[in-house]
Amino acid sequence: MAKTNSGHFFEDYKIGQVIAHAVPRTVGEGERALYHALYPARHALYSSDEFARDCGLEESPLDDLAAFHVVFGKTVPDVSLNAVANLGYAEGRWLKPVFMGDTLRSVSEVIGLKQNSNGKTGVVWVRTRGINQMGEAVMDYVRWVMVRKRDVDAPAPETVVPDLKKVLSVEDLTIPEGLDFSNYDFHLAGEPHRWGDYEIGETIDHVDGVTIEEAEHMMATRLWQNTAKVHFDLTFRPEGRLIYGGHVISMARALSFNGLANAQMIVGLNGGAHANPCFSGLTIKAWSEVLDKQPTSAPGVGAIRLRLVATKGGEPFALRGEDGKYNKDVLLDLDYWALMPM
Repeated sequence: MAKTNSGHFFEDYKIGQVIAHAVPRTVGEGERALYHALYPARHALYSSDEFARDCGLEESPLDDLAAFHVVFGKTVPDVSLNAVANLGYAEGRWLKPVFMGDTLRSVSEVIGLKQNSNGKTGVVWVRTRGINQMGEAVMDYVRWVMVRKRDVDAPAPETVVPDLKKVLSVEDLTIPEGLDFSNYDFHLAGEPHRWGDYEIGETIDHVDGVTIEEAEHMMATRLWQNTAKVHFDLTFRPEGRLIYGGHVISMARALSFNGLANAQMIVGLNGGAHANPCFSGLTIKAWSEVLDKQPTSAPGVGAIRLRLVATKGGEPFALRGEDGKYNKDVLLDLDYWALMPM
């Protein structure tokens, strides 16, 4: 009996299959420090305990996307070790802040399967929950990934494509207990722009850019214990190591600070697509579009729905061509809800 794990292939998945992923992870200041070293992350709520306490939290949480990467990384050996590419996200919700000392584990359920027409690969949809040491769900999300088949002659499963919400409503979002932006310090946060200063349809060029370095990407991907072969093994993808999509998301989110410094907490992920592959040497730039705004029941807290687009140095605000397809310079199209002081 083989002792090593070759990962799941497309024909190994069944609808309703539940996978409890291995290796729980206790997070601490090391994760925060490395996250802030790898990305120019500067949102004040995730940088200062005192700022977070002034906003009603017990201390500064782990960055929302850092927590996402930890939960995501647990799933890779069982979901995407043999992936060609991670394709998209939907129905993502951050349910509780993750604080220093919390231990996270992940559980996924297979909710969709569709073999591709080439017969060599298929798409797998999973709903993943991140769970803390008290058994509380801290986040959940759906993602779909293209996975290789072990045997191209294996019969195709019955096609099941899940019916997913295109947009989460404000009622679907969870506001962290105690969050209060009534006494929010805009000077310390870095920008004066509040919820009421943004208009639906407004676009923001975040101006700055960061060139992706292979060594930093590989360090980040190892930090999240993401073992997908396409990120490390050139014999698996000779054209180049594919940059982990989450690395692009975090870089774009960090760049968005310039213009959206007060979009403090990501609480909902409506959808996301990795439009084109990213490789080292590319310079990532970012722009955002305001899609919606809604008040919340929390004191001084508004919800803002944003489209975050990462490009490889292309012109801002150019998303799709006349054919409806993403422009070749677009790397990421992310639709999310964030919390902002009113």
